[in-house]
Amino acid sequence: MRHITLVCCLLLFTAVSGQKTFAQDAGAQQPPKTQSAAPASAGHFYRFDFTVEEVGAEGKPTNSRDYSTVLGTDSHELMSIRTGSRFPIATGPFVASGNENMHIQNNQFQYVDLGVNFDVREVHEIGRQLSLNLTADLSGIAGPNDSVTHQPVIRHNRWQGLVLIPTGKATVVFSSDSLDSKGGTRILVTATPLQ
Repeated sequence: MRHITLVCCLLLFTAVSGQKTFAQDAGAQQPPKTQSAAPASAGHFYRFDFTVEEVGAEGKPTNSRDYSTVLGTDSHELMSIRTGSRFPIATGPFVASGNENMHIQNNQFQYVDLGVNFDVREVHEIGRQLSLNLTADLSGIAGPNDSVTHQPVIRHNRWQGLVLIPTGKATVVFSSDSLDSKGGTRILVTATPLQ
């Protein structure tokens, strides 16, 4: 009985070690795997600070507004900033009468959307600089034009272009003179890398 048990154990050991040897030999016969191309470098994230400055006649800022967001260089999605208000402009009188003795006069209004819009596409790193496709659309009230009706003048600036900015430094990307004064408007962009 011991002899049969010993033979069975030897046969079982031989069968198990033979399968391991066969598996190792089969792995050795497979052709080596070719290395694929190096993966594309991972994108980096930057904090973008947009500053809209109104500039006086002497070239110094008289007013500024800041807008911030975070962008990645590996994303091809559109990034947008939208901020604004609906401004009422009187378009004419409206007279309502319920009966012969009652007359109510109200002004009719048309609402105009005013504000700041930024669109950013295609952010790419070029050394220590960033290339991006930037659209800026600014609209606001310049002041009354007519001393009788006091209707406001609406100022509107729109720029679109491919810009190249250094990282970590505020850079003027767009600027223009005002049509109704000696001042102007400019847009500065600062891109700060995030760790």
